[in-house]
Amino acid sequence: MKELDPLLHSQLRLAIVSILLSVKEADFAFLKEKTEATSGNLSVQIEKLAEAGYIAVRKEIVGKKPRTTCSLTEKGHEALNEYVKCLKEYLLL
Repeated sequence: MKELDPLLHSQLRLAIVSILLSVKEADFAFLKEKTEATSGNLSVQIEKLAEAGYIAVRKEIVGKKPRTTCSLTEKGHEALNEYVKCLKEYLLL
């Protein structure tokens, strides 16, 4: 039996990827509100997902404020599908 992806097995990272699955993209404030995470923890987890290629991160300045926007990549979508498939296998044992 295949192991669950440890990167997605984290509650906050799984929440981020799950949210991004249902929207085209989401900004940092939206993700923070939906996950109820602290800014620091959310930043760290977004960085880990981006380093793995699971999400794309765009940083820009809007007016005078920085804005971080995230979107799920094809690799992230495939990883989430594989995670769910493996989880189902565990549940059917």
